[in-house]
Amino acid sequence: MKQVKSRVLVVDDNAGIRATLKILLAPHCGAVEAVASPKTIVSTMQTFRPDVVMLDMNFETDINTGNEGLYWLAELKRQFPDVEVILMTAYADVPLAVEGMKRGAFDFIVKPWDNDKLMETLQAACNRRGAPRTSDAKSAAVEMLWGSSPQMLDIRRMTEKIAPTDATVLITGENGTGKDVLANEIHRLSSRAGKPMVSVDIGSLSETLFESELFGHVKGAFTDARADHTGKFELANGTTLFLDEIGNIPLNLQAKLLRVLQNRCVTKVGDTKSVPIDIRLICATNRDLPAMVREGRFREDLYYRINTVTLQLPPLRERTDEIAPLSHLFVERYAQKYRRNVTDISDEALELLQRCRFDGNVRELQNCIEKAVILTDNEILQPSDLQIDNSELNDVSTPLTTESLEDAEERVIRNAVKKYNGNLSLVAKSLNISRPTLYNRLKKYGI
Repeated sequence: MKQVKSRVLVVDDNAGIRATLKILLAPHCGAVEAVASPKTIVSTMQTFRPDVVMLDMNFETDINTGNEGLYWLAELKRQFPDVEVILMTAYADVPLAVEGMKRGAFDFIVKPWDNDKLMETLQAACNRRGAPRTSDAKSAAVEMLWGSSPQMLDIRRMTEKIAPTDATVLITGENGTGKDVLANEIHRLSSRAGKPMVSVDIGSLSETLFESELFGHVKGAFTDARADHTGKFELANGTTLFLDEIGNIPLNLQAKLLRVLQNRCVTKVGDTKSVPIDIRLICATNRDLPAMVREGRFREDLYYRINTVTLQLPPLRERTDEIAPLSHLFVERYAQKYRRNVTDISDEALELLQRCRFDGNVRELQNCIEKAVILTDNEILQPSDLQIDNSELNDVSTPLTTESLEDAEERVIRNAVKKYNGNLSLVAKSLNISRPTLYNRLKKYGI
């Protein structure tokens, strides 16, 4: 490591580690300071003003959860966002260190460390600290990868048709299928794309916060309402409002949401004045809203208000053709984000991914690739880098069956009709048969 002027702060409760790092780093850095307790981090940061902090992840005796390290990492990034943080952890806590990188740490080193690796990591952090910052807006954007399955191609065509309009859209699908990504794509293609989309995770809102967060409140409306607060509906005026997990709204609050959508005006909690709003609404859910309507758990009038157009995202197991291109995309994205020399993923690793069930869908695949990129020492990801357990794989063996060909054909057709809600065009495409052939089969089996 060449001589740099960067200042380094070491935070570790082990006196031996603090002494070793001061000796190791002193010849290469402008200044090195070491403290034993994270409780002195903020005051030391203000007086010493380091460029890089080397932060241990565990401090309390007999408590090795790593939560302290994640907490102080968050505090450092909140109060001193330009300072780079390198986490120091034991091998068993590597998953926590990976989580730390996702939360903004520059990198991590494992104790006992390799001196050359430590120096290399510190040099990279110093270089990053001294380099001009670029906007992360582009890198933070999530690209919509359509794939080539009939379902996704139909969704793409529908998206391109409805995006320029102000039609209300309901996106359904399992967790991790990319409902938020599709919502962003609709907004990107809309006439409202000049302003950022406003997103709300309904599932994270308590009943007490629901009205305040969505509609806003005025000062003094309730305890702790010390200032006026603008709600998400008003913030989304002139752009798109995305309500994620719409099925989680309690029944007693659905009427209030319906009233705002019908009147297109919002009244803050504690106020009497109504504010007109001009929004394009997109909602998403992983729940069966029609079933909830039948069971009386979701208002029928609200359901029809939010689903002018419904787009159903299929799970990843039904669009396996997307696994390879998504994997390549994620490798490139995370190699750039975490500054890793990972250029590709091997065919063997892709074959392994093709065998995965991916109950968590695209999000699970994304997390798998992200973790592999962070941890690997290989330039090309190998199967071992993916850390996939056999229990996560589909059984490739084919069980014996006594089902006749006609029975199997009827079962497949019935499943397809159910899956696509009676849309015979999609059924025919998914089965790779013509519509006349499909009609003949439907008549044959009395479907």
